[in-house]
Amino acid sequence: MIIFPAIDLFEGKAVRLYKGDYSQMTVYSDHPEEIAKDFAACGATHAHLVDLEGAKTGETPNLETVLRIRESAGLFCEIGGGIRIMETAEKYLSAGLDRVILGTAAVEDEVFLRRAVEKYGERIAVGADIRDGYVAVRGWTEKTALTMEAFCEKMEAIGVRTLICTDISRDGAMRGTNREMYRILSEKYRLHITASGGVSSLEDVESLRKMNLYGAIIGKAYYTGDIDMKKAIEAAR
Repeated sequence: MIIFPAIDLFEGKAVRLYKGDYSQMTVYSDHPEEIAKDFAACGATHAHLVDLEGAKTGETPNLETVLRIRESAGLFCEIGGGIRIMETAEKYLSAGLDRVILGTAAVEDEVFLRRAVEKYGERIAVGADIRDGYVAVRGWTEKTALTMEAFCEKMEAIGVRTLICTDISRDGAMRGTNREMYRILSEKYRLHITASGGVSSLEDVESLRKMNLYGAIIGKAYYTGDIDMKKAIEAAR
């Protein structure tokens, strides 16, 4: 299982939100590339990046910062946040990012999703943000009528390979991850499932690895020191 240490970006800084709330933002570093170097020093090979400004605007305001992270740490970098049109996906991928993550657009614009998957294949991932068993969109603010199961089935049918699944209620809350949800996903679908939200202990990492999940994202627990990244990466192996 691959560990994806996370960096959420806002105005060029590494920050974290509590349950996706922009009014509850903590700034952890003015130099995100230094955090990425630490990830690499801990043995990380991948990083999960989110442009929180892009998530609101649909633009790429932190592109320079993202490229600096990619170049300074040499990690496989996936990026999400406001990728709603082909031009934005192409901008990131042509600039050297390894994979882009479609969120709201994957739910609301099937034509775009199909075009992106057809053109870029495994370089396209989809983020499924789950609230009470349903997919949420627009930075977690709107719950759709689409169940997690129906969405996963649709993604498989379209040819999506990688699904990043977040339990919104656990994200940044340090209450552990939703192991039961990931167990169901790992058993029912052929997708590469990455667990996101609440991965806050080595026990979480070990339980997810035993489910043969593709990956797990570690965010807040790294920044608070609740999880040792080096040990987490070793446990994931």
